[in-house]
Formats: sequence, structure tokens, C-alpha cells
Amino acid sequence: MTQNRNRSVQAKPACDQCFMRQAGDAASRCNLPSKQKEILLKRIEEELTQFPIDSTPPVRASRIHALIREMSGNPDPYLQAKHESTEHALTLYPKLKQMLSEATDPLDMAVRLAIAGNIIDLGVASEYDLEASIERVLKITPAINHMAQLKAAIAKASTILYLADNAGETVMDRLLIETIDKPVTYVVKGGPAVNDATREDAIAAGIDQVAEIIDNGAPTLGTLLDQCSAPFIERFNSSELIIAKGMANYEGLTGTDAPIFFLFQVKCAVIAEHIKVSEKSVVVLRE
Repeated sequence: MTQNRNRSVQAKPACDQCFMRQAGDAASRCNLPSKQKEILLKRIEEELTQFPIDSTPPVRASRIHALIREMSGNPDPYLQAKHESTEHALTLYPKLKQMLSEATDPLDMAVRLAIAGNIIDLGVASEYDLEASIERVLKITPAINHMAQLKAAIAKASTILYLADNAGETVMDRLLIETIDKPVTYVVKGGPAVNDATREDAIAAGIDQVAEIIDNGAPTLGTLLDQCSAPFIERFNSSELIIAKGMANYEGLTGTDAPIFFLFQVKCAVIAEHIKVSEKSVVVLRE
């Protein structure tokens, strides 16, 4: 699978500022003593100066969070937060399922609900309002709206590869998978990376009841193909339709020639500038 680096998202100074904020949040979740936290943050600040200028945000973020896990001795600083996100989203599941059963266009609503769930991104903000996100996304028109093409691609595809993003958001992904009603392979991360979904998180959301679950072999933000396992790469390269959730998947995969639809909320100025939309926009994008 080839990739056109001219279209990839390059990290900006604002990204490094965000990574430092993330590092502070992760260190706090690890309950590190102030001195150890200070050492960790200093190491991360130094690490950020070592990346090539054209490296993508997920490459930098993945290295930073791997360093945090290593230096703190905590293999999954966001474990409790992921459990709480999933439990909260599951309380909304019956109501959202009922809404879909009454919708005039269930697939359109299910795609929007999946995007609404993308607000659960603890790499961007430590707090979120899922209910408000659902209400907002169901009302607005996507700033980039390839919904018609997505519907046509789903109708045509015999199977779908679905690249997950965050725990909790997985519950909304389940609703979309149930609405699609075609064989779906749901791809989680090979290990903890902020609050990205692992196999355990997907099972907690009930994804195992509606899709095959595989992991990509890498504990990274987004999908970094050069770090993924051979079995995943084989599935990726042979897929007739890929749905990719979240900004990190867009940052890591934009520019490939794979048949990908990106579904996400624009949660930072760097991505807003890259795709020429405003922050807080909703995107259904087929490159």
C-alpha cells in the first residue's frame, strides 16, 4: 500500500504543546511524585526535539506515551478512565438503539452517532460531554460530507474493515455496525495508547457480539502501518472498504491509496487548517 507524503499531516509546534499537556495529564493519572513527574516531563520535552520535522502527530504522540508508560511503570494510565467511558456510553445504548429504530434514515443517524462518540478523546481533553456531543452532531451538517458515497460503498461491499479509536466511543461504533448489518472486522490497538480501544475495551462495549475483533499489533495512536503486524497489514491491503474513526487515524493514514472513509470530529486547529474546515466540525471524508 503506497502513501503520498505530500498529503500527510505534519506535526506543528502546537502539537508539541498538546503533547506536553497530555504528558502532564498522564503523569497525574499515574500518581507520580512531583519530582518524578518533573523528570518525566523534562525527558519528554527533550524527546520532542529529536523527531524529524516531517513526522506526523501520531508518530510523536505514540513515542511520548510509550515513554510515559515506561518511565512511570504504569502499563495503562488510562485504564480506569476507559472503563468509566464505556460504562457511561452503555447507559445511553438502549435509548440510542430506540432512536435508530424510529429513524427515517437509520444509517445516516448511526454514522452521526459514531462521530458523536469521537468526542471521547482524552488525548485532546481530559473532560467531555457525550450527551451534548450527540445532540450537536445529530443537528449539524458535516463540513465535509461524503455520506452519500459512504452509503453507496457500504451497500456495495461484502465485508468492512473498521478501525476503532477510543474506548467508550466503541459503544457508538457497535450501533453503526449493527445498522450496517454486514460482516465487519473491528480493529483495536495491540496495546494501551492513551484511551484508544484495546480488545478488552471492545468486548466491554459488546463489539464481540456484532463483529470479529482483531488487533493491529501496535500500541500506537492511530494506525501507523510501519509498526503494525503482518496479519493486520494483509487484511488492510485486501480490504474493499475501510471505515477509520478519529483524527489520529486520519493523521496516520491520509495519503494512502486504500479505500478509506474517515469519520471524526475536528478537535484541533492543526487538523482544521489541514482540511480547511473550522474546529468542532464533523467530517465524513473519502479522499
